[in-house]
Amino acid sequence: MVAGEASGDLLAGLLLDGLRTRWPGLRAAGIGGPQMARRGFDAWWPSDLLAVHGYSMDVLLRLRALLRIRAQLRERLLRERPAAFIGVDAPDFNFGLEAALRAGGVKTVHFVCPSIWAWRPGRVDTIRASADHVLCLFPFEPALLARHGIAATYVGHPLASVIPLQPDRAGARARLGLGADDTVVALLPGSRRAEIAHLASCFFSAAALMQKAHPAIKFIVPAVPALRGMVEQAAARAGLGDALRILDGQSHAALEACDATLIASGTATLEAALYKRPMVIAYRMGGLSWRLMRRKQLQPWVGLPNILSGEFVVPELLQDAATPAALARATLDWLDAPAKTRALEHRFAALHAELRRDTATLATDAIQKVLEG
Repeated sequence: MVAGEASGDLLAGLLLDGLRTRWPGLRAAGIGGPQMARRGFDAWWPSDLLAVHGYSMDVLLRLRALLRIRAQLRERLLRERPAAFIGVDAPDFNFGLEAALRAGGVKTVHFVCPSIWAWRPGRVDTIRASADHVLCLFPFEPALLARHGIAATYVGHPLASVIPLQPDRAGARARLGLGADDTVVALLPGSRRAEIAHLASCFFSAAALMQKAHPAIKFIVPAVPALRGMVEQAAARAGLGDALRILDGQSHAALEACDATLIASGTATLEAALYKRPMVIAYRMGGLSWRLMRRKQLQPWVGLPNILSGEFVVPELLQDAATPAALARATLDWLDAPAKTRALEHRFAALHAELRRDTATLATDAIQKVLEG
């Protein structure tokens, strides 16, 4: 297995639970993170090596190392010949590896359909050459892949089963030392170094503006431990003082506890929707990356809650539009609109029910059929 970044590690860990239930003697190894390690995964390399971002210099500087790791992994797997290879997200790394393994006779499964319905539709040819089967998180994806001759199964989103249908906000607040009557905004500027670099200062400046308008607001920031130093530096510059707490991880607790969240586009926005939280989605990146991404975008939305709803149910402020003043104003709008928030909660509850499936069983059923040929 290969999983990239924190979100892929989480999905792979949940999948491993199902795999071990189906095959108790399973041995799993490759590239993974702490969630996978807790399930006995043998990580030959850590998943955070794959946490690169956009078309940035960071990618170019690390490309040679990533290609070397992929070549070493390919050679080892072709030599040891596992029953199957499962690539979890990380398509730029995994598809090239999967294609080589499949050509060498190793069964390949890709978990998480790339967003060909949102951007880069030409990637269907790559998927067809790489994966014997695709496990899809969203219900409309298998039919789309079938039109291109790609076998796929809708397995639901594992997070929809992990996150409770009715969040325990009071319990989450108690665990985080927050009062029941506190007004709490969660700031989630991302889990990648480049995301923190582009978004953290902007988010904290927006928080300072919110605090000026409503001095009683409390801010919580779940930070990836490896990037906590970057987050702390950006927070210090904003001068928020005791109004802000930086957490070691605990993003789910932060989303469950908050009244609203200012959040970077990505998997975390779906987590926020499953916790039924109003949000403002933001994203910024380097100018070249932004221009290239915009050319390939097929839909007017980038946030998963809006894509799955087919409309702008929450605001998206991207690139030059993501100014501190605009982010603060949009977030405060949620705090001042309880009726609108309740309507959004009902919308997200319906979405949660649609995504909630027995993912582990559906996924392992599909994998077993692949193994049986």
